[in-house]
Order: sequence, then C-alpha cells, then structure tokens
Amino acid sequence: MNRFRPLFRLDKTANRSSILPANRQTDRSLKPILLSAIRAMAPTLLALSFAGVAHAQGTMDFSGAQTLMGTFKTFAIYAGAVICFGGLIFAGIRMMSGRFQDAIPGLFGALFGAGVLGWGAGWIGSLTGQSM
Repeated sequence: MNRFRPLFRLDKTANRSSILPANRQTDRSLKPILLSAIRAMAPTLLALSFAGVAHAQGTMDFSGAQTLMGTFKTFAIYAGAVICFGGLIFAGIRMMSGRFQDAIPGLFGALFGAGVLGWGAGWIGSLTGQSM
C-alpha cells in the first residue's frame, strides 16, 4: 500500500489534512492498537510496581523467622533421612544381586543423606540459636 499521496491530482483537490479518510481507519485491526497501548502503559506500570514495593519496605516483619527456620530444619531432617534410606535401599539391592561395585554410589548417597541429616539441621539450628 502506497502511503505517499501526490500533492497535486488532476481529478481531485489536494488532500493535505493529517486526518485519514474514514475507510482507511477501519482497516486497522485490534492487535496493533493493543500493542501500542501496552507500549504506552508499560513504563507507568513498571514505575507503579516499584513504588508499591518501596512503600512496603518499612512494613516487613521478621517475627516468624524462628518458625520458618524451624520448618527448614525439619525439612533438612526429613530430606536427609529419605536420601540416606534411599541410598541404603539402592546399595542393598545391588549387593544382594552380587554387583558390589554398583552398590558403591548408593553407599555414598547414604553417606550424603547422613550429612544432610546431621550437618544441615545443625547448621540451620545454629542460625536461629535453636538446640538440637
């Protein structure tokens, strides 16, 4: 579509206004209109979201930190126990089938689970001063 119109036409008067005729305006679909609206509103919405975060900054409350860290410690205990138990089951099945060299990764997995169980829960407890 040629958007450049000649200034002087032989059969019509010169249309120098910036307003497009009505039949050209109906050709625009909804997608470009929405995209241009989103492009126009995006900086404002971004600034408003930062303003909301900055406003909430002074209202943070850390009174539930002990409870949250207790939850993490409980998760470390359970996760370490599951990892250790799974590694032992894996190693036991491999050993019963006679493949002792394939059981070594399972034993290291059990050792890793024991480390998570002991050191992980102990480290999380030391952050909040909780006793084990």
